[in-house]
Amino acid sequence: MNATDDSQQPEKRLFRVMSGPHLRSPRSIDKAMFMVILMLMLPAIGAIYYFGIYVLFIILTAILSAVITEYVAKRLRKRKFYFDGSAVLTGLLLAMVLPPRVPLWMVVIGAAFSIAIVKEAFGGLGHNIFNPALAGRAFLTVSFTGLMTRWVLPITTGNDAVAGASPLSGSFVWEGPTQELYRALLFGNVGGSLGETSALLILIGGLILLIIGIINWRIPVFYIGTVFLFTWLLPGQDPVFHILAGGLFLGAFFMATDYVTVPLTNTGKMIFAASCGFLTVAIRVYGGMPEGVAFSILIMNGFTPLIDRYTVPKPLGYMKPKPKEKEKKSKDAPEKGDTA
Repeated sequence: MNATDDSQQPEKRLFRVMSGPHLRSPRSIDKAMFMVILMLMLPAIGAIYYFGIYVLFIILTAILSAVITEYVAKRLRKRKFYFDGSAVLTGLLLAMVLPPRVPLWMVVIGAAFSIAIVKEAFGGLGHNIFNPALAGRAFLTVSFTGLMTRWVLPITTGNDAVAGASPLSGSFVWEGPTQELYRALLFGNVGGSLGETSALLILIGGLILLIIGIINWRIPVFYIGTVFLFTWLLPGQDPVFHILAGGLFLGAFFMATDYVTVPLTNTGKMIFAASCGFLTVAIRVYGGMPEGVAFSILIMNGFTPLIDRYTVPKPLGYMKPKPKEKEKKSKDAPEKGDTA
């Protein structure tokens, strides 16, 4: 038999060596972004219905400004521009936390700050520390406080806007049964930011994201549950009102669930969400601002690396090492001060 016969040679197999992650999901970033944007269309359409066609210009301005800013920032950083939908989502989220009659030039500034400073300056998608949309809103609130606190009551499209306080404002007055107030907050017949009107529309979109697995259920449940618990314990506070009013639903389902700026582990997510709930109640009840959702999430974004550090899961097969036994001092060892 020929020694060089191929049949007698060992079978050669090629192995492809690749870096992690080795577990892949069929759901890409683009698809996740698209689903979140699609669910945000519900409160966006509701805001247009309640506050008029001007809201559409706010939304379009925020989205276009965010996309253009990202393109320019990528070119300046000599990076390839890839349209993954993240800039669209940032612009849409920013629009949802703005007043219904905010000037369009402010929308451009807020979107540019969100993308250029909060996102691209840190390295782009996946590297930002803070939620870009909320950071943009915080920047506008600090820079243009007067314009950021001008609220209008819901209107029928075509009528002039009527000034009115948001439900969390100190000047807000409701004349009627409490059940009617709950209904108004649920369906959107109150003033506030674009995404603070109809709690029902936001809840529907958030539940769909939970069902299809886009967001983790622990964050909205612990966030909203903590707000309910603390407002129930505090005297003179209405927990149902605090849940339905303001941007709690928007923050719990669409802001605090951001993949980049929240902890990685389930334990960390629960700590993060509960802390956001506590800070929201503290700011609303004892702080100088009527709403605390935005700043509570931004504050906890800063604590995310620390939470990740102390909630790292144990590796598979990990066993806690036994404490080392104290070494007994040898009888023959020289005592301190002795000489050889």
